[in-house]
Amino acid sequence: MPFNVPIFLTWLRILLIPAMIGVYYAPESWVPQMFGRDGLATLIFVTAAATDWLDGYLARRLDQTSAFGAFLDPVADKLMVAAALIMLVQLGRLDAVIAAIIIGREITISALREWMAQIGAHRSVAVSMIGKVKTMAQMTAIPMLLYHAPVGGVDAQENGTWLIYFAAVLTLWSMGYYMRMAWPEIVAQERLRN
Repeated sequence: MPFNVPIFLTWLRILLIPAMIGVYYAPESWVPQMFGRDGLATLIFVTAAATDWLDGYLARRLDQTSAFGAFLDPVADKLMVAAALIMLVQLGRLDAVIAAIIIGREITISALREWMAQIGAHRSVAVSMIGKVKTMAQMTAIPMLLYHAPVGGVDAQENGTWLIYFAAVLTLWSMGYYMRMAWPEIVAQERLRN
C-alpha cells in the first residue's frame, strides 16, 4: 500500500468520521463550550470535506496519484457523507427518506462504476456536471444541518433542509443520467452472455 501526503489526508478524513459522531456521544465536559456539540461536529465535517479537495489537489500537484488513492478517496467521501446523514436523521434534522435516497444512490453508482470498470467501459460513467452540482449542494447542506442554529440572521436548519432536498432531486437525476449512459454497455454485455 503506497503512503504519501494525499493518502494520509484521505485516511485522516476517514478517522474524522468517528470524531464527528463521537461529539454527540461524548460527555458534555469534553466538548469545548465555545463550539458546543453542533459547532464542533460542523467544524470536523468541514475540515474533513476540505481534506477531500486538498488530497486531490496535492496528488496532482506532487504527482503522487496512485490506484490505491483513486480507490480510497471516493470511499472516504461516501463514508463521510453517509455517517453525517445518518447522524442528522438520528438528531431529527433530516428525513430518513432523503438520507436513504442519497446513500442508496451512492452505493448504486459506486457499484455501477466498479462493474463498468471491469468491462472496460468506465468512461461511460465518468463524473458529470450534474454530479458535481449535486455534491456541492449536499456538501453545503450537511454543515448547515449539523450547525442547526441561525447564522447572521440566516436559519441554517431551514436553508440546509431546502438545499438537501435539492441535492436529493439532483441525486435521482444524476443516477438516471449515469444509468442511461451505462445502459448501452449493459445491453451489449447481456447480448454477449446470451
